[in-house]
This record gives sequence, C-alpha cells and structure tokens, in this order.
Amino acid sequence: MHSLPIFLRLEGRPVILLGEGAARDAKARLIARAGAIVVGEDGEAALAIVAIDDEASAVAAVERLKARGILVNAVDRPALCDFTLPAIVDRDPVLVAIGTGGASAGLAKVLRQRIEALLPASLGALAVALDGARAAIRARWVEPDQRRRAIDAALENTLDPLREQDRDAVARWLAAPDAIVETGLVTIALRSDDPDDLSLREARLLGQADTVFHAEAIPPAILARVRADAARMAASPSEPLPPGLSILLIAAA
Repeated sequence: MHSLPIFLRLEGRPVILLGEGAARDAKARLIARAGAIVVGEDGEAALAIVAIDDEASAVAAVERLKARGILVNAVDRPALCDFTLPAIVDRDPVLVAIGTGGASAGLAKVLRQRIEALLPASLGALAVALDGARAAIRARWVEPDQRRRAIDAALENTLDPLREQDRDAVARWLAAPDAIVETGLVTIALRSDDPDDLSLREARLLGQADTVFHAEAIPPAILARVRADAARMAASPSEPLPPGLSILLIAAA
C-alpha cells in the first residue's frame, strides 16, 4: 500500500490553492464541495494544492510550501505530492474514493464511473438510517461482536447496499427475528496464492471472521483479505474454539 487513505474534515478550514486555468478551477470546486476556504500562498493552512503549468514555477512553489511544513498536492506531478486527490463517488454521507497514487487519473475516473453505476441513490439514506438506529441496535445486540455479526448479516441480505432500499428498511430489519449467522470453524483450502482465486463466499467469510488460523506459508496477499480487527493465529485451531466465526486457512498445494 503506497499511501494511507484518509478522509479529512475541512469544513470552514483554509486550503492554499495556487495556479490558474481549468485545473485550478476544478480544484477550487472540489475544495468548495468539502466546505473548505481557498486562500493564497501566504495563508495559514495545513494543506496546499499547486496547479501551476510552468514546471520551474510549480517546483519552486512546492518547495516554499513544504519548507513551511505544509502538505502539498502538485497537479500532474505525482513525484512532488505529499498527498493525491482521488476520484470520488458521492452518496453523502457515503464516499467512495479511488486513487492510483497519481499513476493514472484516467484509470481512476473510469473506475469511478463503473462504481457509480453500481451504487443506488438510496445508499446515503441507508447510512443515515443505520446511524439513527445506533441506540436501538446497541439495545438489541449488547455485545460488540453480536452487533457486528448482526449488521454484517443484514448488509449481506436484508439491507443489501447494492439494492435500492426504502426509508423503512432499517426499522423492518430491527423488528424482524435474528437471521442465522454462521459461527464455528470453517476451513478454506486455497487453490493458489492469488487472492483473486478466492470464491465470493470465501472472500465474504474472510471479511466476517472473528479469528483466522493459518500456516506461516499463507501469503500476505491472502491475509490482507481478512477483516482488519480479526484475531490472526499462525497455528492450528484448538478446543475450545474462540466465540464467533473461525477460519482455518490451508495453503495451496
């Protein structure tokens, strides 16, 4: 992973923007969408975007800004960038950001267009409804692991985020009986070291597992598909199993 993806809250905060022309205007619109305030080079800010065409002028501006400890994005000059600006799919409050580290803005744009077509307009409303139901969800599923498994199961089925959901979908889910959630030990025998060879079910289980047992030989690319806060043990499972869903990963022959 070449960069750490983060979302910055910039409402009412200054961002330095230098340059002129179409590239500068596009960045100004993006800054405005985030609720930030465009200021000049002498402004006090933590971030700066340099959209200057002339190479020497752009490099000099970047050097001046970095000397002040400001993080800089230099348009079309990835080697000079402390951060890059992704292509964005906006389903407020859901944001999907696609970045290539400056390697290809065109590729990021096409991926954004493909993902845009997959995500329904109701996705933002679903996120708002889930946020509004936090207290009810906590009351029904008291333990954090219970909540996570219940929400995972709902988003796989009843509240599928890739389907249009009406405004009462979350309320109906909360009123319905608990769905059957997979627990215990599931063995996944890898067919290769390529994570793209995982089946959809296998990828889903790795994303839901509470504990993953694996041999040392399991490649990092496969382990990267495991839920980030799942326990990982380079050992065979023993009795009794930990609570929740456990996965045993067997290396490819």
